[in-house]
Formats: sequence, C-alpha cells, structure tokens
Amino acid sequence: MKQINCATFEGLEAKVVSVEATMTKGLPSFQIVGIASQAISESKERVKSALLTGGFTFPPKRITVNLSPSELKKEGSHFDLGIALLIALWDHNVDLRGHFIFGELGLDGSVKENALLFALILSLANQCLLHEAIVPTQSLEKLRNIPDIRFIGVSHLQEATALLKGELEAAVTAESAIDAECLHVKGETYYFRRDYPLDFAEVRGQELAKRAALIAAAGMHNLLLEGSPGCGKSMIAKRLRYIMAPLSRRDILDIAKLDSFEGKTPAFNALRPFRSPHHSSTASSIFGGGSSSARIGEVGLAHLGLLFFDELPHFGKNVLEALREPLEDRRIRISRVNSKIEYATDFLFVAAMNPCPCGHLLSTHHTCRCSDLEIERYRNRLSEPFLDRIDLYIQMQSVDAQQKSTFDSRSLHDQVISAFVRQIERGQSLPNGRLDEADIERYCLPSPQAGALLDQATERFGLSFRARNKIRKVARTIADLSGAEQIEKTHLLEALSFRRR
Repeated sequence: MKQINCATFEGLEAKVVSVEATMTKGLPSFQIVGIASQAISESKERVKSALLTGGFTFPPKRITVNLSPSELKKEGSHFDLGIALLIALWDHNVDLRGHFIFGELGLDGSVKENALLFALILSLANQCLLHEAIVPTQSLEKLRNIPDIRFIGVSHLQEATALLKGELEAAVTAESAIDAECLHVKGETYYFRRDYPLDFAEVRGQELAKRAALIAAAGMHNLLLEGSPGCGKSMIAKRLRYIMAPLSRRDILDIAKLDSFEGKTPAFNALRPFRSPHHSSTASSIFGGGSSSARIGEVGLAHLGLLFFDELPHFGKNVLEALREPLEDRRIRISRVNSKIEYATDFLFVAAMNPCPCGHLLSTHHTCRCSDLEIERYRNRLSEPFLDRIDLYIQMQSVDAQQKSTFDSRSLHDQVISAFVRQIERGQSLPNGRLDEADIERYCLPSPQAGALLDQATERFGLSFRARNKIRKVARTIADLSGAEQIEKTHLLEALSFRRR
C-alpha cells in the first residue's frame, strides 16, 4: 500500500485526508471509496486519461483508492494529482508517505489550479499541519504569500513523478511582498494603503459625524448614523474602510481566504472587506446556512472589515436580533442536521437609518408627514438589547451646499494609525472596542475626576454594565487620538455625548 496526504473542508476548517491505494489481483477495476463527492468520483477518468497520454501504463489490476477518515465527506478536484502519483509510482521504490500533494489533472496530464486551494492550504498552515506541499505551478503566485510553508510547483504529471523519483531538483518559492506600505511596532509588521478612491473631503459638513467615524475606525467601535435622506450617511460609511487600522500579514491572509470562498482572486493589498447586504436579504444569506450544508454568510465575509446595514429598521426583526450574538461574541455558530460550523465575525458594524418613515423629521427644508404612532412603530423595530451593542450614535442634520469639509481621509487615517500604534505599544493585542472585562480594568483606567463623572452618569441614565464598559472603551480611543496616557474628564464627556438617549 502507498499513501499520500491531501485535505478537504469540514465547514470552514481544513481536515487532513490520507489517500491510500492498493493494487490486487482480480478483474481490472478502479474504485474510489471514502464518501467521495461527484468531482472526486469523476477523477477516475481524468487520472486514467492523464496517465495514458503522459506515457505511463495503467495497471490491469484491481485498483482501490481509500480516502481516510471514511466518515468525513470529501469534496474537490485537487485529489487528482495525488491519486495519479500513487498509481504511476506503484512499482517504484519511492516513499510517498507524509507528502502533501494537491492539484487537478487535465486529460493531457497537465496540473491545474483548484478554486479553493488557497483557502484549504491556509487553513492547514494556521493549524500547523502543513510545512511543505506539491502544488500546481499556477497557484504559486498566491500560495507563496503564506509564510513558513515550502511550496514546490509542478505543471505536468511527468514533472511531478520525476521530482519524487529524485530526477528533478525542486524549485523552492520565495515569500512574496504584500502590495502596501508597512510599519513595524514591537517586532511585528503591519500593512496599510495610502490611496483613497472615496475621500472624506467629498462629504460636505457633518464634522461631528466624521469625528465619530474617526473614533469608530481607531477603536473598532460600532456606529449608528441617523439623519434625513441625502445628508451623507452612506457616503461616510463607504469611506470608513479606507481609514481603518493597519493589518498584520496573518489578517491579510485571512481576508484572502474569505475571497477564495467567494471565488474571487485574492488581492493581498491590505484593503479591508466591505459588505453591504440589502435589507430584503434572508437570514441565511446574512448569517450563513443552507438546507444540507452550512455555508458562510455576509457577517463571516465581513470578518476584519466593515459590515454596513443601510435602512436599518427595514431589516427583519429576526435578522436584527440574531445580529446581537456576532456583535457581542465576535463569533457565530451555524447548526444544520448534516453540518455545524463556527466562524469568526470580528467586523466593524456601521448602520444608517432615517429618523422617521418619510425621512424628513430632522430636515430643515421639508415637512415631516408621519404621525406620532408611525414614528413610534418605526423606532420600535430596534430593540434596546440590540441598540445596547452600538457604541457611537450620531444624529445628522441637513447639509447646505455652501458648507465645506475640514477633514480629508489622509489626515483621518494618520490619526487612526497613531492611535493604533499607541494601543500596540501599550501591550494590547486587540483594538479598544474588542477589549474584554479584564483588559478594560487594565487599559481603560479613568482619572479620579473621570471616574466620578462616570459614576454620576451611570446613576443618572441607568446605564447597564455593558453600556458603562462601552463608554470606557470609547473614552480610551478618544484619549489615544489625543495622545493622552489616561482617560480624562474631557475624553469621558465626549464618549458620553455619543451615547443614544
């Protein structure tokens, strides 16, 4: 028996699959067992054709290929190359055990790229299960971005057999550079971009809303913008992704993994994802799901980026209430009869809403035509437990054409980067908005005056323990933006001004 290693997905994480092959006497046949998908079952014809056209002989024996563990469902055409090598090198004294081999075969023996190969190998690398792999040459440009893995590219089945027999020297790929600027803080490298295709300078007025957007980007604080149609809510939300904090190399790879799940070509450019589902989207499309197998949804694809809900009250009540879990825990678990997956949902949540159904309640140019009952019903679509997850609330006013902008994206981004560096140098592994209770007591210490003010606000406004902690975290970010070591009274007053009343 000969054996190689491959992998398949179970939910969003890769699992190692041992590919075993035996050749016994009997009527010639070729069987693949081990809960193989249709794509793997069809590999029998691809493998046979690739061997015959590549100058190999197809043994007239009973060939059995087993994909172990047998209880795990296997999917993907990347098993082709490993299966073909087990057959081609059956009579050769070549030890294949322990080799990770990935690649789809063409009928002429060419080794092709698989759509999910990057995500598969990145998941194995994150679990420290993979250190070297034979992969299609086409995939090297993307795969070499994964650090600490030695990749050997092959373009044909004959090249792969010569490599394993020692007749060809392996070409080791060098780690590629990420297309972005970088900074070094405490021995780690972080990447960011300086191009702003959507600039805050294009947003007229709304200086308070821009200040809130700056705080949200610097500390990953959830933001709710309320205002009349056309006042700039969506403009601010769409520009936020370009001023968010720098990313580590591991973060960039995780974003590229999500791109692979969508069938996109990873860009590796330190640009955070931006997801904006329509309010008519189903709960399954937003959170993930499916009838037979659970798949990732919008909240998972927004990981490390920005999730924007426009027209917030028009989203279904079940969607808004279910959003509380990923907003609080930064993870979500999807359970189905045949599968259960859990994935990270560490995103910046930004929402926009009108003040009333017609949208003109706050307008200075139009008259609101909504009744008090209609306005109350509209606002009651958002529950207090959901709103308690919002860190920053801004009520935006109408804008005059003569108003100018005093902020641009470059200056805001510089402030975000400075605050980010202060957080890292302070010893934080997470931004201020993601700190747990223990870290809040360690990093978000108010001055005596600020502490007394927070106690007064808690008693006066009846703040919950969650709301109190959120105010401290927002105040910590404001202090970082001003370069202060401790949370002072002015920082806390500004943080309190952003609370929804």
